[in-house]
Amino acid sequence: MQKILNLLPIITFFIFYKIYDIFIASKFLIIISGFTCILDWIISKKIDKINLISFILIAVFGSLTIFFHNSQFIKWKITIIYIFFSIVLLISQFYKKKPIIQKFLEKNIKLDDIYWKKINFFWALFFLFCSILNIYIAFYFSEETWVNFKVFGLSILMLFSILTTSVYIKNKILKKK
Repeated sequence: MQKILNLLPIITFFIFYKIYDIFIASKFLIIISGFTCILDWIISKKIDKINLISFILIAVFGSLTIFFHNSQFIKWKITIIYIFFSIVLLISQFYKKKPIIQKFLEKNIKLDDIYWKKINFFWALFFLFCSILNIYIAFYFSEETWVNFKVFGLSILMLFSILTTSVYIKNKILKKK
């Protein structure tokens, strides 16, 4: 259920962009993002921190997009989120006992600390790369190309990175055995 809730805002944004424009799509993105936070609270009695941060950024940048009638604001949202993720992962990499990725996954996956650090660093670089790529596409390509990249390109990159990480983890577990 959580996965569907996480996809609802981006699907809504894409549909309303294709039917209307980026400003109507931004309005509905704000509404649906808020709605998913409320549903998250109703279902699980808590709001996922990432969803809450995302909603706040969507509300701010979406509102600026609508108020100033300038699509550049909404294009920065994903870049800021991904830079934030990259920084948090890097901080955990160098200043915490365990990288964040390890804290999230070590209950289910047993790996040596060195491999967790490599995975964590990979994801920090991945988010940094995606943020830079988003800015490049947002400023050097058409708005429609950016929307398609945001919805499909970033999703494909994320899936590829998840698969790459999964294969890496599987190989390290098999070598250990």
